Amino acid sequence: MEHSAGVTTVSWIPSESIEDAPLLRAPFELGLTHYDTPPPDDIGPGTTLEQLAADDVFRFAHRLSGVIEVDDGRVTAARYDGSSRGVMGGTTVRVGGWSTRLAGLELDLLREEPTVTDTTATFRQTFGGRTGLPAPRRVQGHPFARVAAPVVWTTMALTLHADGRAEFALAGASAFPRHWLYGPDGSLTAKSGATRFLQWYRGSHGTHTPWGDEDAPAVVAQAESALERRLASTIMRGGERPEVRRMRKGDVVIEQGSPAGPVYLLLDGLLAVEVDGTEVGVLGPGAVVGERAHVEGDARTATLRARTGVRLAVARPEQLDPVALAELTALHRREERQPPG
Repeated sequence: MEHSAGVTTVSWIPSESIEDAPLLRAPFELGLTHYDTPPPDDIGPGTTLEQLAADDVFRFAHRLSGVIEVDDGRVTAARYDGSSRGVMGGTTVRVGGWSTRLAGLELDLLREEPTVTDTTATFRQTFGGRTGLPAPRRVQGHPFARVAAPVVWTTMALTLHADGRAEFALAGASAFPRHWLYGPDGSLTAKSGATRFLQWYRGSHGTHTPWGDEDAPAVVAQAESALERRLASTIMRGGERPEVRRMRKGDVVIEQGSPAGPVYLLLDGLLAVEVDGTEVGVLGPGAVVGERAHVEGDARTATLRARTGVRLAVARPEQLDPVALAELTALHRREERQPPG
């Protein structure tokens, strides 16, 4: 008997993701190149990387697929599937009425031999390359300056069990751009929690990549709800340009017991949720928070504290559909009642 499963990362550049480098943000603001629209919530288990590339939904994408053979409840063999690979996208550059697309440079696929036990097989694979636009820049460490673009990558781990179950994780990733992780059923399950453009721009070269001798642990957050993604679209592209605030690690975004105020969309970083001084959860990019006090006409029910540096878009509750805000409050109440883990 055989069991197989595949997981996918899609990597893209969200708006406001180069907040800490105003000069380097200028090509995006001037229209010479562009931020990306968010990828789809579901890519479907039959969707190929070539289809995603044709739809221009990523800067690069990576699929890890494994197959195991099981005999009498024991794993007897394991191999990577033929679809287990990646595709580099490109960068479109526009000047006036002229435009061109610069293809990224794919680096060698890195694979570990599957680790096999009686009941499991674990696969680990890294894919990435250089982005399409050359980037003369100062870098950290020798040779102190580079012309070639920095390196982007994701490292995924997949464990297949003899009973057919699959466990997977984003085990490592470049600090930029944003990486979304899709499960075997094609649904969005997690995402990298923080983009660090300057760290990537100056540090991802030479030995400081998986093709040298370093990977980077991924800061991963659970994916937000489809409802939050719809509200996020309204906040960011609904007509009124939102204020974007940047806060440092440890700063309090919302204080429990304070009066109702703005609604926040977490653009980047992680927020710890604290109730009566105890941390009860962590939120990642895409989370929409702060609506509950407005909907219920009461004080804030939790403290939100920056676990990393964060960027937040600020919206007035009046800008948003009241029915959607009420649905979001009901969703947050249900999440409160779920046992941890």
